[in-house]
Amino acid sequence: MDDLKQTLLDAIATIDHLEIMPSVVAGGIELAYRGKSIGHFHSDHELDLRLSKKVTQMLGLQHSPQSLFHPKRSINSPWIEIRFFHQDDIERVVSLIKMAISLC
Repeated sequence: MDDLKQTLLDAIATIDHLEIMPSVVAGGIELAYRGKSIGHFHSDHELDLRLSKKVTQMLGLQHSPQSLFHPKRSINSPWIEIRFFHQDDIERVVSLIKMAISLC
């Protein structure tokens, strides 16, 4: 596992009621809050996160046309692929995960 992904997992490990477990969707790691799936990793640098169409639009997030896993994902999907490549990205991704939790 990549160090950056591990840093992210360590940063969210103390969030109450957040479960980090094997993913049946992508074969990697799934995030669930109180039993509801809120995300899963596609790779060491990509998290597919359930935020809602309204939130993704409000934040200006867009579905990547270069997506390997969901190239034809609807713009109305509540899911968005979040990529992170630098240590500076971790705080933003943690914030987005907390936002996903608040929508549960």
